[in-house]
Amino acid sequence: MKKNIYRRLLFTAAFLFFSQGIAFSSVSMPQFSLPSALDGTSVASKDYKGQVMLVTFFATWCPPCRQEIPTLKQLQEEYGPKGFSVLALSVDEGGSAIVEKLVKLEKINYPVLMADRATADNFGGIAGIPTSFLVNRQGNVVKRYTGYVPHSLLDNDIKAVLQ
Repeated sequence: MKKNIYRRLLFTAAFLFFSQGIAFSSVSMPQFSLPSALDGTSVASKDYKGQVMLVTFFATWCPPCRQEIPTLKQLQEEYGPKGFSVLALSVDEGGSAIVEKLVKLEKINYPVLMADRATADNFGGIAGIPTSFLVNRQGNVVKRYTGYVPHSLLDNDIKAVLQ
């Protein structure tokens, strides 16, 4: 009995550890056009054609999402000139005012958009946040990350895709 419990715990821990970055075999990123959290202007995924992207679903009230902001800012600053962009998609339901406040408070240097249910569904559904997708220059999702992702993992994966 105890052996089965330990085995299940070990399996669960291994699954969570190794599912941090799940590789995809060339799945096209869903296209979207969403309003900016800052001014409501429409931003389309096609505007980033040919760039490497990290599309991340987040919420202002989510502690792990907030914890990732410094990493995302740093990645944007470092790799932006090399054809990379973070695109943050807020799932906040209270409107863009609270999201705009966070963008200004944290001095976020990447586009922050207001997600809708259809966009989340088109990405295969978002069961928890943060959930992020690494997209290569051809527009294919090459990795999916669920939960907080350490800077080192994102940095290594982005470098590999930028090459």
